[in-house]
Order: sequence, then C-alpha cells, then structure tokens
Amino acid sequence: MDTGPADGRLIAVIESIYDAASDPLRWPQALKAIADQFGDAGALLMWRRADNSYATIVSPDLVEAQRDYEANGWMMRDTGALRATERGYFFSGHPYATRHLCSEQEIDTDSFFVQFRIRHGLGPFAGVAVSPDAEIGVLLSLQGKVGRRDYSDAELDLLSRIGRHVEKSLRLTIRLIDAELAKFGLGDALARLGIGVFVLDSLGRVVFCNPAGQALLGGDLQIARDRLRIRTGATGAAIDDMIALAARDDHRHVVADPKPILVSSGPTSRLVVYLLPISPQASPAQMLFSDARTMVLAIQQKLDEPADPAVVRDVLGLTLGEARVAALVGAGLPPRDAANRLGIAEDTARNVLKRVFQKVGISRQSELVGLLARLVLR
Repeated sequence: MDTGPADGRLIAVIESIYDAASDPLRWPQALKAIADQFGDAGALLMWRRADNSYATIVSPDLVEAQRDYEANGWMMRDTGALRATERGYFFSGHPYATRHLCSEQEIDTDSFFVQFRIRHGLGPFAGVAVSPDAEIGVLLSLQGKVGRRDYSDAELDLLSRIGRHVEKSLRLTIRLIDAELAKFGLGDALARLGIGVFVLDSLGRVVFCNPAGQALLGGDLQIARDRLRIRTGATGAAIDDMIALAARDDHRHVVADPKPILVSSGPTSRLVVYLLPISPQASPAQMLFSDARTMVLAIQQKLDEPADPAVVRDVLGLTLGEARVAALVGAGLPPRDAANRLGIAEDTARNVLKRVFQKVGISRQSELVGLLARLVLR
C-alpha cells in the first residue's frame, strides 16, 4: 500500500473528512473512505462524554456489527475497548493496534474475538485519539478483515496523520455549530418576547443563554460554576432534580406534560421556569457535536399584569380557553370586561368561569384572585 503524500486516494480521503465538517451526516462515507485506504472492513468514531456515556458513528459496512455490539451487550465484553480506555488511549493521541492491548492467546480464546468479531468478518483493529475537546474523548478506529495481519508501524503512522485531519474537521464542525447556535432564530425570537432561554448539557452546564436569559440573571436565578441555580430552597432542589433526570434522558416526568416551576424573584415580578428535555437527534453524528439535553425557559410575570394564560393552564389543569378567562378575572377584571377583551360573549365568559371554579374547587372571583396570587402567578 502506497502511503506517500502523492497518493491520490489519500487526498480523496482527506477531502471526504473535511466535507463532513459542514455536514456531519457525511461522516459514515468519510469513515468508509478511511477504511478503504487501508483495505479494511470499516472504520468508526467512538466518543466518550464528560458524563461517561458513549456513542458511535460507523461506516456503512459496519452497521449490522454495530447493532449487534450495542443490542447484545458486547460493549461490556469488548476487551480491546476496555483496555484502550484503561490505558488512556481515548486522550493520549498515541496510535495503537490489537497487539498493544491483547495477547495472541487472548485473540484466539476471548469470546469477543471468537464469537463476535469473527462472526462479523472482523480481524485486527487499530485506533488513535482525535478528540477536539478536552472533555470529549473521541477515538478513530479501523476494523480490519478476518485474516488481515496486525497493523504495522507505518500503517499506524498513516492512521495518526489521517487522525489529525479528523480532529481538525471535528473542531471546525463544533465552531460551525456554535456559530449557528449564536444565530439561533428561536433564541432571537424568544429574546424579543422577553423569554429567557437556557440550554444545558448532559452534566447540567449552561452551554447557551439568550439575551433575555442574561437579563433575568441575578437574585434567585443565577449561573454558578456554569450551572443554572435557583436559590429558593424547595424550588431550587426541584429544578436540580429535574435537570438530573433530563440529563440521564429520563424524560418521563417532563416530556408528556411539562409543568412550570414557580419562583419568587422580587417585589414587582415573579419568575416562572419551564424545564424541557431535548430529545436525542435522529443521527448519532449530530449528537457528537451537540451535548444539549435540556432547555430551560424562564418567563417573567409582572405583578400588575394578568397572569400568562399558558402558565395558568399548566398549573391549574385548565384548557387554554379556560385559562384565558381565569387569568383576566383572576387579575380583578369583571367577567364582562374579560369577555370584551377576549372578543367573546359575556354569557360565554361566565359559563367558562363556572367550569374553572368547578375544576379548581372555588366559588368566587375573590378566591380566584387569591389562588393565583398564592401560586406566584401575579
């Protein structure tokens, strides 16, 4: 195999690597090009995040093997990967081959080699760290075919050179995505509406905050050591618990029916916080570059204005139509004035108000005013 700089195939490999910088969905084909350079069965990118979770992108010919690897517990029996982790290869930058991690006897007898790798037509492997970030361990791994000789020093040197291009491409991708996040259209729109947006990663750290979110910081809502904090006792503990659940991808408590967290933040206004999980992307390639797991929306409620109907709906279990009437009447407006503001008949407003009273267990407008005040909605 010609490994010289004039090798046209190597130039094509490098071009495919940088093509993937602007479109992460191209990584499987870039990995195939890398594997083809060595005449191998395939190649993969495996990364380990700061929370010790793993994910993988594979070239097309490794899809079935990777599915078996993840579904049938081979990850926990992967002697090579376990030793690569133990010996720091995810971050060291030193290339390695099968011979650096496993003895010939292990290769002949270990179940991972005998039952898994041979069944999928895989022989020796090689790898090199290509981490673009100090807290994300990323490994580029070659998967040789059965019967292939272990990787030579010259091949490992070539793998290292290719790996440096992969690392640069990953860094470029992260910068491009960060730039897009800075221009995030939804964030800009929410900023104009006065809604704070905080995006948290898998460890609960703030990785994005829009201008409206910045304006809300101070007092009870703070960012301390890169983490969003609410200083109010029970409320602060509640958001910490919910962030922890979302970070573990345990969205059962919030994804179906997100509830607001009510925060007292001053004599003239109150803060309502929603915690929303960010579902994993359909493509694992996209997840490599975005560790966002949770979005926090912070809505400031002024005490001299009617409560946000969406918040009233979520807190009291009403429909949005019922919440619109309740918010206005709860702010002190007579049912007739509330009806005029909403463009509905007075009788309709009164009938809706009766349903609200039934649902929340009250019977007078004054009780509704007091209820909303106690719930920190006004």
